[in-house]
Amino acid sequence: VQLQASGGGLAQAGGSLRLSCAASGSVFNINRMDWFRQAPGKERELVASIINGGSPNYADSVKGRFTISRDNAKNTLTLQMNNLKFDDTAVYYCRAREGDYVYWGKGTQVTVSS
Repeated sequence: VQLQASGGGLAQAGGSLRLSCAASGSVFNINRMDWFRQAPGKERELVASIINGGSPNYADSVKGRFTISRDNAKNTLTLQMNNLKFDDTAVYYCRAREGDYVYWGKGTQVTVSS
């Protein structure tokens, strides 16, 4: 499985960005996909998850502002980020889980100016 994230960039506080993660390869058995982020000097943290047949889950810090969705027909994972805050500045990574196997995409930078 290969993952390619895109859509990062610069936004003002209160603005919006939409991240996409395109999956390719053997994607049929992926049962979970996540968005993580890592800010400078901080550990990577889970932002949002979507599991087959389940409801999305979000970190408390992004609840009500971010929406994760998956389009199985297009093999795409999306993170809609609204009402961005300065603290959302980080490199964002998508991750896919297929049983015991975990795949990471390269990150995409999100910078929010205050």
